[in-house]
Amino acid sequence: MADEASRGNFGNALAERFLGRLRGRRSLLVFIAAVFAGLAVFAVLTALQAGLAFAVVALAAVLLPHSVADTGSGSGPAVAAAVEPLNDATARLFADALSNPCFILDRRTIVVHRNATAARQFPNATINSPIAFSMRYPALLGAVDTARQVGIAQTVELHQTVPSETWHKVEIAPLGDMDLLVVTLHSLTDAKRAEAMRGDFIANVSHELRTPLTSLIGFIDTLLGPAARDGAAREKFLGIMRQQAERMSRLIDDLLSLSRIEMRQHVRPTATVDLGLILREVREGLQTQADEAGVAVTVAVPDLAVAVTGDREELYEVFENLLDNAIKYGRRGGKVDIALAPTSERQGFDFAITVSDDGPGIEPEHVPRLTERFYRVDADTSRKKKGTGLGLAIVKHIVQRHHGELSIRSKPGEGTRVEVLLKR
Repeated sequence: MADEASRGNFGNALAERFLGRLRGRRSLLVFIAAVFAGLAVFAVLTALQAGLAFAVVALAAVLLPHSVADTGSGSGPAVAAAVEPLNDATARLFADALSNPCFILDRRTIVVHRNATAARQFPNATINSPIAFSMRYPALLGAVDTARQVGIAQTVELHQTVPSETWHKVEIAPLGDMDLLVVTLHSLTDAKRAEAMRGDFIANVSHELRTPLTSLIGFIDTLLGPAARDGAAREKFLGIMRQQAERMSRLIDDLLSLSRIEMRQHVRPTATVDLGLILREVREGLQTQADEAGVAVTVAVPDLAVAVTGDREELYEVFENLLDNAIKYGRRGGKVDIALAPTSERQGFDFAITVSDDGPGIEPEHVPRLTERFYRVDADTSRKKKGTGLGLAIVKHIVQRHHGELSIRSKPGEGTRVEVLLKR
């Protein structure tokens, strides 16, 4: 009986010690739960993974002693006194471990700690200064005050326009009974910009398709009505309708090409191709077009094979687009020079391919935007010359996939020079 009583007392003592640690570390457990919940919300972890990870960390936090006070020696008040500073230090460690900006505020909303990411992205939010001094956003400050007063976590979206436009999802969570607030910022900038790009892309595609479709519908109605028995008008309108249909076909082909490239954007090609051979084939493929425009195309490549790692079809598309542009927008009756040569001046690259024309050139303000989708210096001229506005965007994505570099130089009256740098 005495042994059973002793075992019972021992079990009660263990249970009481476990419950004491659980109560003493409840602030830490709340913070851990908030961290893993945030990781689950932003899909860094699945809900199951976050739950299991929280259970393991929480169990370790409760069972493993951190100090002499946790081993059971000393009185209850001594244990409570040892836990409070421990939790504060642990909260700082957790904040420092986060990759997102994180601030810890006291009950006066003064910054008492910030992690390295917060210090880098928000240098004005210094320690020992009120958060309101550096981040004067009413929605954010209102959420901080609400979280401090009612003790419930708050979420708000922060939109900044200076020095550059950024978006953040801000979470403000009370840290248990420690009179501290944890402010964590999750960047939404990439998602917002991608959303805006998708919207612009859809709008541009719709515009580019709507014009030829409207033209086709108009001519079809005319052929079904007033020009039904007019042979000359029918022949003329059918020719225009064919041109519009070809325009839509080219646009769809370019859109599909761009989509395929983007799907493989982060997978570098592994095949070996001969750059010199590709450039000669591109010149031969566009020779008829060059002859019609009276443009002389010269290709200067080494006699020996120039082998690089790449996708043959994609690299062919790059230089076909560049030569096609040089012929279309260069000087009628002028010349286009294509050159391939080793380069030692550009660190990290082995070969430079240049496509140069002696055309009218481009105003400086347009040059940085030439690789944007659907950007045209002169939209009417581009459409008349059967351009889709996607050629240089496709070139840029292919060069990026090959870990190369694209640069465009042009001045009015001095022609245009496009350079592609590639590795072996």
